[in-house]
Amino acid sequence: MKKVLFVSLCAVFSLAGLAALAADAPEPVVFNGKDFTGLKLFLPDASKDPAKTWSVKDGVIHCTGDPAGYFRTEQKHSDYELTFQWRWPGDGGNSGVLLHIQDQDEVWPKSIEGQLHSGDAADIWVIGGTTFNEHKNKDDRRTPKMKPSTERPLGEWNDYRVVCSGDTIELYINGTLQNRATGCTVSSGYIGFQSEGTPIEFRNIQLTPLKKAE
Repeated sequence: MKKVLFVSLCAVFSLAGLAALAADAPEPVVFNGKDFTGLKLFLPDASKDPAKTWSVKDGVIHCTGDPAGYFRTEQKHSDYELTFQWRWPGDGGNSGVLLHIQDQDEVWPKSIEGQLHSGDAADIWVIGGTTFNEHKNKDDRRTPKMKPSTERPLGEWNDYRVVCSGDTIELYINGTLQNRATGCTVSSGYIGFQSEGTPIEFRNIQLTPLKKAE
């Protein structure tokens, strides 16, 4: 009887442990590696075919860069860590990750952009009237990164890490903290990746909610 009770209790605690782990588990990846499920492809000209701008092959999103637009999450997010990899398959060019996109889809939507322009990754741009404490020059929408570029040579994969906590955004390139924005006037919204004139590739796009302090 005692042995049966012991086994039963072990089973209960095991299930409780699994439930706790499930509760702490990260949300599903932003990109599933197969298709655009959970993502919206936006081009300002509705007559254009998004399939000619974005495609998926072998777990990689291929973006032609033409025309200008973006793909974004269908759900809004706040307080998260976003990680992804990107590379330029040819010459360097321009793109960006749009953070805290507000409701209206347009080129470009109200948001805060983590720059991906080759050589300038982690510069921060304000779009549509957003701002933050470190954005001192109101005549320039760009706030440069803090350190020399830590991007890898063209054609190699780079690691981008974004930490959004409350009204603060931190941007890391290949493990190096490159920019920090505090007092952001937007702190939640959709997450988007730009098509902006140059072929670019993305993979391993993952989102992990930050644990709230108890």
